[in-house]
Amino acid sequence: DPGHPVDRIAFVVADARPALVVTAGGVAPVLPVLPEGVARLVVDAPETVDALSRCEGGDLSDTDRGVALVAAHPAYVIYTSGSTGRPKGVVVSHEAIGNFVAALRGHLALGADDVLVAVTTVAFDIHTLEMYVPLVSGACVVLAGRDTVRDPRALAGLIDRSGATVLQATPAVWQALAVEVPDALGGLRVLVGGEVLPSVLAERLAAAAVSVTNLYGPTETTVWSTLAAVHGGHDGRVPIGRPIWNTRVFVLDAALRPVPVGVAGELYVSGAGLARG
Repeated sequence: DPGHPVDRIAFVVADARPALVVTAGGVAPVLPVLPEGVARLVVDAPETVDALSRCEGGDLSDTDRGVALVAAHPAYVIYTSGSTGRPKGVVVSHEAIGNFVAALRGHLALGADDVLVAVTTVAFDIHTLEMYVPLVSGACVVLAGRDTVRDPRALAGLIDRSGATVLQATPAVWQALAVEVPDALGGLRVLVGGEVLPSVLAERLAAAAVSVTNLYGPTETTVWSTLAAVHGGHDGRVPIGRPIWNTRVFVLDAALRPVPVGVAGELYVSGAGLARG
């Protein structure tokens, strides 16, 4: 994310040890000095545009790759703040992201008439839903600029102009929309996650939107692990729902024993979404 501090970008590049950093001319100047052996490609540089124009179209095959692609290979590395405040890279496989996309595609049932407004930076793993789920469903993705996301009225204007039918955002974004531009909620299927969903906000969203889904999951289990349809009438606690496909969740005590219903414990997640580390 070019909006991140330069020292954080430098740490991520040094820690991830990529073979190549892909950037664009407008943000390339904010890149730190790259470690030795890390190449840089500016996608809109004249020489890059010329080289790409001479390439054949079509998908890559294993013969085009240095190594054949398998499900266990890393699909991406997302950096979280970590418990110490030091960025921590989480490696997610193609298998895990494939399971997540299939599960959310099945839940959302998007089609060619749907439009999702994407409001999340690619440095935050929930952008995965915004990018891949609509595209594998034949739906349309509209990218919202950083300034638009920060301004509820500007975001409401984009929702209206684009004919958006789906929007995923944190409770903070939904709260701003619900307070300042409540009419923007009317035609939307609301996806909310990343923070605890307050019951008051849940009631407000459920009353105004087409539907509301509360999503939960840490980066280490590939974006969202559970989901719940929100219909209102909660007693102060909005449930996080049930696991997505090929995922199991357990509430256990300190000895890893299941706790009775209503007793506090630690939440454990298993299944196809677990990161490699």
